[in-house]
Amino acid sequence: MNARLERLRAWVEPRVTVLQAVLLFGVGMVILTSGMPVIASVGPHDAGADHPVRVLTLAVMCAAELSRRRAPGTGLLIGLAVTAPELLYGVSLPTVIVLTDLLFAATLYGSRRTNRIVVWGSGAVVLVLTVVAIMSAHDMREVVVSLLQVFGIPLIPVWWAMNVRWHREAATAERARADQVARIAELDRKAAVREERARMARDLHDVIAGHLSAIAIQSEAVLAVLPKVDGDPTAMRTVLRSVRENSVQSLTEMRAMIHLLRSEESTVEHTAPARLRDIAQLLESARAAGLSVSASMAVAAELGEELPVAVDLSAYRIVQEALTNVVKHAPGARASVTVGRQDSVLVVEVVNDRTVSTVEDGTGRGLLNMRERAQAVGGVLEAGPHERQWRVRAELPAEEAR
Repeated sequence: MNARLERLRAWVEPRVTVLQAVLLFGVGMVILTSGMPVIASVGPHDAGADHPVRVLTLAVMCAAELSRRRAPGTGLLIGLAVTAPELLYGVSLPTVIVLTDLLFAATLYGSRRTNRIVVWGSGAVVLVLTVVAIMSAHDMREVVVSLLQVFGIPLIPVWWAMNVRWHREAATAERARADQVARIAELDRKAAVREERARMARDLHDVIAGHLSAIAIQSEAVLAVLPKVDGDPTAMRTVLRSVRENSVQSLTEMRAMIHLLRSEESTVEHTAPARLRDIAQLLESARAAGLSVSASMAVAAELGEELPVAVDLSAYRIVQEALTNVVKHAPGARASVTVGRQDSVLVVEVVNDRTVSTVEDGTGRGLLNMRERAQAVGGVLEAGPHERQWRVRAELPAEEAR
């Protein structure tokens, strides 16, 4: 639709200029044939309204109208060059009408330099004509009539064109500003989408992948103890119970995430975020996978009620991912989990025995997710060898930012 309007506008605009020039010539001929007297004259001779030179002058002025949009400054110069000698035999009304339109076009469509020249030049001409009118007038009535002519002919079209030009430039600036705001909003939207996708990726990795990894390891443990079922059925029941719990938790988390993604209303119910008070389930799942886990959680319950929600969730996910990494890379190792508070910092530490398969470089996806979670709440995370062990240590702000 816009392309059609632009094509129509490109076809109409040059033809409108030609039509306007023809219309001004026709109106001027009607005025000349009506015998209307001249407006001003400085010469001793006054050519009649039907003099051929007036028709020629009007034709040249109307021809200058054809360049009012493409070269308005040139059109105005042609108009002034024709009007100047016409002062010797009397300036007619058609000449004034066309010159007024050329002034308007030069002020509106001309470059900034042309615009300034026209404005300052019109002001200088008006000042000179005012002085001349006052000095040559015989009484106040002549002064008033002269001043009306002086101010009306050059100043009205220039002032009108300046107003139109200012509004056009303001509208163009507003459109540019609106486009810029729209681009910024689009960039913000894309950044929000990327951030949300990164958060979802972390949640999928930490929650679903963690549970599925535990299920896989525990299932392997079941297969390992199958030949010994008669000897130790309790161990297999414990592992199967942990497999079932991890499966149910994975399905619950997945359903909640799917409902959240599909919903457009903010009132959709979903599961509550994991908290430090639920960390016992992580420890049981790790023990069922064959780890020997000890925990120092004396203050975890109290901290869970005081911590900011984002910090509480991040601490839980860091412990979850750290234990998942221990299960995958150091199966059967001993691990210890410590959650405590030092002044205004929550310290989360998971330490395990190092084995041949323990991650050494700290560049895995799980470690990256843990670092991102810690940084997202204003904390820091370190992961690497520590006194012949592998340690994950996170320091998170335990108080709301003021």
